[in-house]
Formats: sequence, structure tokens, C-alpha cells
Amino acid sequence: MPSTCCSVPQCSNRGGHVFPKDEKLKKKWIKAIRRNSDKNKYWKPSKSSVVCKSHFKPTDFITETSHGTETLVKRLKKEAVPSVFPWTNTFASPSSLQRATRKTRREENKSGFDTDSDTSYEENNITEWNEEFDSLDVGSEIYYTAEKIEDSESNLQNNQTATSQNPVTDSDSQTQTWPALCVEKFEDDPAGMKSEQLSVENQFFLTLVKLRQHKTNFELSRLFNISETAVINIWITWINFMYHQWKEINIWPERDLVRFFSPYNFRRQFPTTRIIIDGTECPIRKPRSPIAQQSTFSTYKNRNTIKILVGATPGGLVSYVSPSYGGSTSDRQICERSRLMTKCDHGDSIMADKGFNVQDLFAPYDVSINIPTFFRKKNRMTCKSVMKDRKISSKRVHIERIMGLAKTFKILKEPLNIAETKLATEITFVCFMLCNFKNCIIPANA
Repeated sequence: MPSTCCSVPQCSNRGGHVFPKDEKLKKKWIKAIRRNSDKNKYWKPSKSSVVCKSHFKPTDFITETSHGTETLVKRLKKEAVPSVFPWTNTFASPSSLQRATRKTRREENKSGFDTDSDTSYEENNITEWNEEFDSLDVGSEIYYTAEKIEDSESNLQNNQTATSQNPVTDSDSQTQTWPALCVEKFEDDPAGMKSEQLSVENQFFLTLVKLRQHKTNFELSRLFNISETAVINIWITWINFMYHQWKEINIWPERDLVRFFSPYNFRRQFPTTRIIIDGTECPIRKPRSPIAQQSTFSTYKNRNTIKILVGATPGGLVSYVSPSYGGSTSDRQICERSRLMTKCDHGDSIMADKGFNVQDLFAPYDVSINIPTFFRKKNRMTCKSVMKDRKISSKRVHIERIMGLAKTFKILKEPLNIAETKLATEITFVCFMLCNFKNCIIPANA
């Protein structure tokens, strides 16, 4: 469309629809926009004269193609005439025009499915949900925006299960998402998912499946034959329960125990090492708030993440897991808040990566840091420094292996949604604590 000013008086919008070539229809347009008055008696539209879209009703546009799909470009119907002006009662703001467009589209969709009452009922529910979503405040909008679209659709369909008479036909979209399991569940339980409450063992198993496979609430509801709301309640309850129960356990071992269970070669080369620390990041979905985006964006991963500090003994026991911080937090800031210097005894040493340049934090507590050597504007390193760095790297790799073991829980590898991000501290702590129940991956002669 040409980017010229609208021909309608008192309208300053640019761009629109050119006048029709049909002379009769063109005269109707000129009469409708009131440009044929006594002052402008001889006014005629030029080739670039336009009338903007604000002066047309939603019903004047073609909403569907010949194939039944939604049109990407707004095109007028052949007999359309502008009728929305400031001097008429039909003049409306752009937002009201958008609402009218959505209403017209809903009515057209409803008229095509009059024979199916269940489908029209579903569309009404979706319409009400959309209107409610439009009226939410900013905080609530962040929560809904960060959730998966599939979860929102499945929540609507779960609400209809109680009122529908044929659960197989009411879950067509769910069946398309996961056909085999859905059909089997509905055929086995035609009255809907009204099974008895899960036992404690099955609730714990559901939580482990969620951690290991990171399945959606919809999948878990079908696997365990319960509602999605029950899945969410069980998941949140058990994560908090395991976190608070295991938090009461003192997982920081004594110095003698650490040395006793250290591998032989490790104990011979670094006898005073109390803990090996390193940081790791887990991806999250991009928050809606700009402040949250800034605090969680990691320049290392080039995405929004959470960062935690993990510590393990030379024997492979996870002895420290920090709370979750935003991805922009530095390793030094996390070390300052970890209070590891007060946990260690005098004369202990901590093994870390080169990024943990925190000797000044631990020196007042007589705790040393074993990290690789910095170049410090030197173009080469001595043989002694190279051999020392090799020894540190060969032993520090154990914490990398432990974090790799924790990342076998897919919930730490796939982006967390907004609800899971709020439980990031609890989820990461539980996953690393579960690694302590596995067989030690560090050999005795490491």
C-alpha cells in the first residue's frame, strides 16, 4: 500500500486501501468520506489516494482463504465501503476494532461447528481464558507467558473432563500429542481419570521420573492415571520434603574422614585437600521482566541460566551445594556467600579452577587455594609450573565427572519453566544429593 496520508478528513494515519476502479463503488467511497461537499465539489481521488483500515469494519475484510486458512494480509471484500468515521456512532479505537475482529472470527468458527456442541463449548472456554489473560497484571502475565502452550491447552481440556460425557472425543488434541497412551488410558477407564490416590511409593517414583526424564505434567498424569493438578501437588510437595529433610543432614565430613576415603594417589600428592569446588549452570526459559533477563543472562552460555557452586571431597562425596543464583553472578560472589572459609579447618586447602581467584578470601582463615598458574604477562611457563598444573587438572577433573553424573537428570539440562525456576535451589540440591546414593565414580587409585 502507498504510504500516503489518509483521505478522510480529521484522520492523520498513513497508508491504507486505494480507491476502487469501479466508478459506482468509487462514488460511494467519496460520498462516505464526505469529500464531495460544496467546498470540495470537484475533488477526485488520485492514484495514490487511500483510506486507512481504521475506517472499515472487521466484517469488511476477508478473514479466510479459499483453503480455509487464515489470511496473512488484510484484503477488503469487493463490495466493502468505509463506514467508521468520527462523525458516526461506529467510530472506535484500534483496540476496540481488534476486539470486534476477534469476536467476528469466533462467531465464524462457531457457525462452522454448530452440530458439535462439545467443540463450541471448548471454544467458549478458550475465549473466556483469552479475555482473562488480557486483563492480567504484569506479574501474572510473566507466569502465564513462561508456561508451555501445551500445559495451558491440557489444563482447559482437563477442566472439561468432568462435564463431558465422552472423554475419548473430548481429548482429541491430547490424543494427537500422545496417541497410544491416551487411547489406552481412556479405554481402560471410560469414566475419566478417577483412580484412587497414589501410594507414597508411587508418589516418590513420580518425582524421580520427573527429575530423570523431565516429562511434562500431561505425560505424568497419563502414566500414573491421575489429574494434572495432582501431579503438580505431588511434585512440589516431594521436592520440598526431600530438600528440607536432607538439608538437616550434615554432609560436611570431618578432615580425618576426608583423608581416609581419599584415593591413594590423591592423598599422596595433595594431602591437605578438603574439597574440590566448581561452578555449573542450568538453562532456564527467558523471563519476561527485563531486570530478570539481565540478572539471569550468562555471557559464558549466551543464554539465561541459573548458577550454583558444587563441592565434592576427593573421594567423590558431594559435600556442598550452594543456593541458585542468576547466570550473571560471578564465581567470586558465590564464594563470598558460600562461607566455605568458615567450614574448613586451619591448614586445609581447596582445589578449584583458574576462574576462582579467591585467595584473598581464604587467606585470613589459613586456607590455601590450589588453582592452575596464571601467565601474568609472561609468554611461557616453567617446566615446574606445567607439571604442577597437570597434577591439579588431573585431580580437579573429578568434580567435572560428578557434575556430569548430576546432569544425567534431564531437568538440569533442559530449560526450566517459571514454576521450576522458583524451585531451582531445591531441585539442584536434590539432584546432587541423589548422586551420593550412586556408586562412587572415582577409582580408589585415582
